[in-house]
Amino acid sequence: MNINRLIYPGFWFGKSRTEDALEMARRGAGGFCIYGGTRDEIRRLITQLRAASTLPHLFICADYEDGLGRWIAKESWVLSNLAIGANGTEDAAYQKGLTLAREARSVGVDWVFAPVLDLCNEPQNPIVNTRSFGANPQAVGKLGAALCRGLNDGGVYNCLKHFPGHGSTRTDSHLALPVLTRTAAELEKEELLPFGAALPQANGVMAGHLFVPAIDPQLPASQSRTILTGILKEKMGFGGLIFTDALNMKSAQDVCQTALNALHAGTHILLSATDAVALSDFLQKQPGLEEIAHQSISLQERLINQPLRPKQSGFSAAQFNQRYAASCAVWQGPALTLAPGQEIAYLELGNEESFAAQTFLHTLEKLSIRIGRPGHGQQTLVAASFSNYKAFKGHINLSSQEQQLLAQQAAAHRQSIFVSFGSPFGTENIAQLTARLFLFSPAEEAQQCAAAILTGKQKAGGKMSV
Repeated sequence: MNINRLIYPGFWFGKSRTEDALEMARRGAGGFCIYGGTRDEIRRLITQLRAASTLPHLFICADYEDGLGRWIAKESWVLSNLAIGANGTEDAAYQKGLTLAREARSVGVDWVFAPVLDLCNEPQNPIVNTRSFGANPQAVGKLGAALCRGLNDGGVYNCLKHFPGHGSTRTDSHLALPVLTRTAAELEKEELLPFGAALPQANGVMAGHLFVPAIDPQLPASQSRTILTGILKEKMGFGGLIFTDALNMKSAQDVCQTALNALHAGTHILLSATDAVALSDFLQKQPGLEEIAHQSISLQERLINQPLRPKQSGFSAAQFNQRYAASCAVWQGPALTLAPGQEIAYLELGNEESFAAQTFLHTLEKLSIRIGRPGHGQQTLVAASFSNYKAFKGHINLSSQEQQLLAQQAAAHRQSIFVSFGSPFGTENIAQLTARLFLFSPAEEAQQCAAAILTGKQKAGGKMSV
């Protein structure tokens, strides 16, 4: 029994060694999770890995939950789950799934780790936020199940994450172990509901590295037999593959011991260890893993023997965004419209990831809006925020200094509009703002849509889901 089938190494372009990945492919790793790279680099690596592997099928996975843009430079973002939550329809969620599948397959990826079913009910959570459909458990479950169907109909596998749900925490599990301070009753009524609704459509479930003392006072969820076997498998009836969250995260701590605990807890796949060769060597020395390996390999082979075929092609990322951006946008405050020829003061905030804001500004200019800097006598301020999630960053909302600057500039203008292409939180207490427009995504089409809404060419049709 090849224990390496249970290991899906991570490959980080620019960091990982191709020789190590090929060694794991030769040892019989069941799949790989890809991070970064260009289209050509990804295709070339996949070709090499599959040539080295002796398996009938090597699963190629990625976190393309918002399209390729988060991981591949100059590629398109797809509207976030929080945008879909503002739209509120299963159609939008299903079509997003089809689009994600189309984007993933275009680079050779056949397993997308989506959707995120964590609730967006904690404004200070630095890693969930726009990745969630919203705060309502029933709505999140409905939309998550629809997105799962779209992924499958588009020809790729899906994976619900991060069980049992860590939206209520304030810690990025890439940096430290979050603690979910919910009672068992609260979990059942809230966090677990979306997973229960989407499980019938799920190919996999990813266990979060988070501590839930009300359920297991000793081990994190990703290592807890009480949570993974007792709740997910036995109580909720899930019979598919269970993944750990990435083992390179600091919340995983001792990777080899975490992996071993996870397997004994009911996990089938060990995901994205930085040194997969060392993990392989460790596990091959451990007794009593034969039955665990047999179960995992049987579940993987069940998928291999019933391969997914695309039933529908779906929209491209650009087509999807253009179709749904306005219906996902949320306007708060009195109706304001920028007039042709008007000069605005433009202020940009929360753009640590260097998102290209030129699309927003160029679209405004094409619509005859003149862009100026604050302090030149303009009547209207437009402040754009690109604050967004990123692993290992540890925060997401505008800093206190940025909030103070925004309040000062809003007070200095007769009217002010805050436009968010990321987190919806952080300006609730800035009374000086006249209106707010939320797009929830830095996608180029979302930026174009924002400019069109500000100039009266389109209307925001979404409702805030948090």
